Formats: sequence, structure tokens, C-alpha cells
Amino acid sequence: MKYIGADLPTKLYYVSYRNNAFDTHVFQNNLHRRLLTYTSDAVAAFMQDLERIGRADDVVLMIFSEFGRRVPENVSLGTDHGAANNMFIVGNQVRGGHYGELPSLTNLTEGDNLNYTTDFRCVYQTVIQEWLRQNESTEVLNGNFGTFDFFG
Repeated sequence: MKYIGADLPTKLYYVSYRNNAFDTHVFQNNLHRRLLTYTSDAVAAFMQDLERIGRADDVVLMIFSEFGRRVPENVSLGTDHGAANNMFIVGNQVRGGHYGELPSLTNLTEGDNLNYTTDFRCVYQTVIQEWLRQNESTEVLNGNFGTFDFFG
């Protein structure tokens, strides 16, 4: 927050959970519920702080994980890494809602993975072009993956 409030010229910040906290495979139910609550509380507090310093219209959060989860529970009461995942885009300039097609929880790919329905690079391309206003997104992503219309 102090970097944004200081008007540094940085356009992009990356923050991650310490010790890869969500990378668990056993007894996930309570742990993930707690971690998701912490995440939700942190995002809400961050957005409130942005409002307080008058920068809420200038910042967009992209929340993602580098891996998804498989649908069925494993023998350790957890889930293993999977192919598909979700992403969240948060900010005053974001048109809320769900973008992309929901994957089926029953029509799974090999290894009990969700069949992804949206290429994550489409979300990246949207943020690069529409938020960061950079025209080189196809060069950065090595292709054109289309965009969503979620910035207002």
C-alpha cells in the first residue's frame, strides 16, 4: 500500500502467499476455508485502504493460482493438483460478474481434471491490453487469445 500511496511509477506488483500456503493435499476442508477467509479479508482491507487514500479507481487486482485442483477427494481428505482453475479480477473499474463458461464437475478429463473452458492467457491479454494499455500483448503471450469485456 505504501508504494501505491507514494505514487511510485511501478505499474505492476506481484504478491504471493508465504510458504505456498495453499499447496496442501491433506485435510484441506478446514485449512482452505481458513485461507480463503484470510484472503477475502485481506482483499477487502486492501480495497478499503485504496478508497481511503483516493486510489481505488487506479488499481486492479488479479488473483490466481499457478495450479488448479482435481475434482475428487484423495485418500488423505485433500485434493491433488489439477489442470483448470479460476481467476478473480477485483477493482472499482471492473464490471462484476462471471466471464467464461463454467466447467463441468462430471465431464472430467483424464486424471479426474476439470476440462478448462477459458485459456488463462485470455485474462492476461485483457489485463495487458485493456488495463495496462500495452499493445504488445500478443508478443508477450506468443499469440492472440482474445479478450473479455470486464473493464468499465
